[in-house]
Amino acid sequence: MFEMQWLLSLLGGALVGSAALMLLLVNGRIAGISGILAGALQSRQLWRWVFLLGLGAGAWSGFTLGLAEMPDFTALPSWPVVALAGLLVGVGTRLANGCTSGHGICGLGRLSPRSMVATLTFMGVAALTVFVTHHLL
Repeated sequence: MFEMQWLLSLLGGALVGSAALMLLLVNGRIAGISGILAGALQSRQLWRWVFLLGLGAGAWSGFTLGLAEMPDFTALPSWPVVALAGLLVGVGTRLANGCTSGHGICGLGRLSPRSMVATLTFMGVAALTVFVTHHLL
């Protein structure tokens, strides 16, 4: 499977980019998952639910067709640590007015200065977190 991993990654990236572009062109909306999810929970806009269903269906299809493998969840830290990490990501998403998909995929594609700063911040904090958790703790 490793020999094809670059091709599958390329295909996946092209599909994500195409879906984001199509949503922008057809619906005039940015494909930021946190905003789509928040909007789906607050309103009855069908397109938001269809988009979220498509995310799940795409993952399920990849596992079913043998194109992807389930992650090793035994390597995760304890559930309280995972819950705290999720809470921090949610707070960061609200502070940055968007998530990594909205800023990193859609914002960078539109050359948004705000998204460039947000994405650099996401990546810098991620690198720092990996360094601290793997080398200092």
